[in-house]
Amino acid sequence: MPMGHHFSNVTIMLQICLIVCLLSAVFSQSVYSSIKRGHNITIHSSQLVCSLPGPAGPAGNPGAPGSPGAMGPMGAPGKDGPDGKDGEKGEKGNRGEQGRTGNPGKPGVKGREGVIGKAGPRGLKGLRGTPGLGGKRGEKGDAGDVGQQGAPGGCNCGSAARSAFSVAVTKSYPKERMPIRFSRILLNEGNHYNATSGKFVCAVPGVYYFTYDITLANKHLAIGLVHNGQYKIKTFDANTGNHDVASGSTVLHLQHLDQVWLQIFYSEQNGLFFDPFWTDSTFTGFLIYADQDYLNEADRKANAENGS
Repeated sequence: MPMGHHFSNVTIMLQICLIVCLLSAVFSQSVYSSIKRGHNITIHSSQLVCSLPGPAGPAGNPGAPGSPGAMGPMGAPGKDGPDGKDGEKGEKGNRGEQGRTGNPGKPGVKGREGVIGKAGPRGLKGLRGTPGLGGKRGEKGDAGDVGQQGAPGGCNCGSAARSAFSVAVTKSYPKERMPIRFSRILLNEGNHYNATSGKFVCAVPGVYYFTYDITLANKHLAIGLVHNGQYKIKTFDANTGNHDVASGSTVLHLQHLDQVWLQIFYSEQNGLFFDPFWTDSTFTGFLIYADQDYLNEADRKANAENGS
């Protein structure tokens, strides 16, 4: 018989013996109470002594649960059980505190160019840069429309910008290498020709035109136009026994107080001839245009006089 089963029978017999002793004690108490009340009870001696264990009776009803025993030692860890089913999704938790800043990551791949944004506010004017190289000359454009006529100019130079003369000789065969004096005045605008000296003295700087027409007879003629002592043009005409005309002309730029005249430049070649009933010899000169500096100064003086 196994040891566990024998131990179980002994335990049951001890429990039965204990029950019998308790019942005997209860019964004795009941008899004692009855005697005090005057009742006659007969007790057999076998009832006062515990009997020897009899055969095992039927199993009794389970007793009341005993008090919890002391905690036993921790057993060995069991095997992991199967994974449970996923639970229902919980509610969203509160926002946690911000963590510390992480280390900077590596630069990412360059993205595609974005849409051009709106222009920002105009910045401050920068420093003037160095002039760039001149560009190539462009093609000539179409002519524009004719503009409106402007207001009259402000030149107040008046007679100051006028200079002209035309003179004639009154004597034949002048001296060589001396200014020829044209004594008959046909025109002397501004009185810039001096009939006494035979010289034109420039009072208005600018560009002038000079010309001469000289009648000759009986002699050859060698005549030249002189500017400040230097010959500018020379004319030679040979005598053929008849009256002839020698002429010449030129354009000169004169400064203030420059002098211009005519003279014979070769000895015995002074065949200039004068006949009041037959012919004339003339010397003429006039201003084509004055220098701009002179005009500006003349305007300034004229405006100053008008302002005063």
